[in-house]
Amino acid sequence: MRQVTRTEIIENIKVRAGKDLLDLNDRSERRVYVTIKKEILPKITRYLFNDVKVRFVIASGVDIRKAIEILYHFSIDEIGLIISLRVVLDKSNLEVDSLTSIMKCASWIEREIHELLGVNFKGHPNLKHLLLKDDWPKGNYPLRKDQ
Repeated sequence: MRQVTRTEIIENIKVRAGKDLLDLNDRSERRVYVTIKKEILPKITRYLFNDVKVRFVIASGVDIRKAIEILYHFSIDEIGLIISLRVVLDKSNLEVDSLTSIMKCASWIEREIHELLGVNFKGHPNLKHLLLKDDWPKGNYPLRKDQ
């Protein structure tokens, strides 16, 4: 099977995202940051994970005052490229589709982001506590700046 090139991957993301592509920061030969609307996160992830066969590295969540930013980091080891999909969730609606139906390996990090930042991952099979005690106060998120 032929390895998809860096240029083809970036162009395929642009085509699949269409108007829902908010920004593409081609930072260097090894790093690309793609900001998309949250509604197409599963679609773009499916392309990367199923078609390109990327390796999911990790996701990170950050409180950026008025919103929560989630970055999903993927590695294409064969060509030395890391692609980070970025979604920004308004604090009034901290909800995004879970990626566990596409890649089970997203389960624990989604649980962690849910627990520490209060993001609801729609469709996640088990959003129970992972790090904090079971009796941790509901609605208290340790990594939120507004609490």
